[in-house]
Amino acid sequence: MTLIQLEYILAVDTWRHFARAAEHCFVTQPTLSMQIQKLEEELEIKIFDRSKQPVVPTDAGVGIIEKARRVIAGRDDLLESVQEQKGIFSGELRIGIIPTVAPYLLPLFIRSFGKKYPSVRLIVHELMTESIITKLREGKLDAGILVTPLQDPSVKEIVLFYEELMAYVSRRNSVYNKTYILPQDIDPNKLWLLEEGHCFRSQIVNLCELQKQSRASSSFDYEAGSIETLRRMVELNDGITIIPELATLDMPARDSQLLRHFRKPSPMREVSIVVHRNFVKQKLIGILKEEILLTIPEKIRKNKTRGAVPVG
Repeated sequence: MTLIQLEYILAVDTWRHFARAAEHCFVTQPTLSMQIQKLEEELEIKIFDRSKQPVVPTDAGVGIIEKARRVIAGRDDLLESVQEQKGIFSGELRIGIIPTVAPYLLPLFIRSFGKKYPSVRLIVHELMTESIITKLREGKLDAGILVTPLQDPSVKEIVLFYEELMAYVSRRNSVYNKTYILPQDIDPNKLWLLEEGHCFRSQIVNLCELQKQSRASSSFDYEAGSIETLRRMVELNDGITIIPELATLDMPARDSQLLRHFRKPSPMREVSIVVHRNFVKQKLIGILKEEILLTIPEKIRKNKTRGAVPVG
């Protein structure tokens, strides 16, 4: 049994296709297949069911793959410790980030992180919270950047910052004339929400203490896939939505006129780095956190935990 063989079975489990796994490992498919077959012969067990497409692990293979992940993770942890002692940061960090954070946070730190740590390769996937947690458990991601708390014992949450939630209001909406608003000021029939599956949607519902009422009197019902789309819909209709503080950075002055703060204590959302409870690459996660905190606005760094809105 070799570490290379373990890496090959992890690649097949990730890609569920021998050819794509071989391409990812920079070897030919016959080479990868032969090494996996040798491992199966040594263990006297079939790890993959090749009769199915996409290929899937056998029942026995699932356990072997899980143990292989631990072995490879242990190797990576050892290598990271050696590099740390040499004062070198290098390696690969696979990150999942939710769509309501990605477009606002990534541009702040990606370039500076790359300049400061050129030997660290960041691989970023924009995914929903549920997919990130699943991939963390499967070892397919090293970390997630998402909204917490999750109340999930399988993961560890490393809080990054709290960002204020603000209302974005149509000029035709009655709330537009208010300086500060309360959640109960919002008409649920004029509240624009993200589509199901976004944790930010459930936060808005929790903040406003409502389940959005049916638009029975409207000929148009729409739920957006992005915060930017919500903003456009509010601008074109008599409506209101909630947006996070990072989404207001560099907002044109004309758009800023549509922002309304909630009466204090302002509602907040908690943004964290989330890792599996048995995570490795601790130093890489540490420098990622450090760089994010260096690049976000000072006001956001100073936001307090009070007023954090539940996710679920």
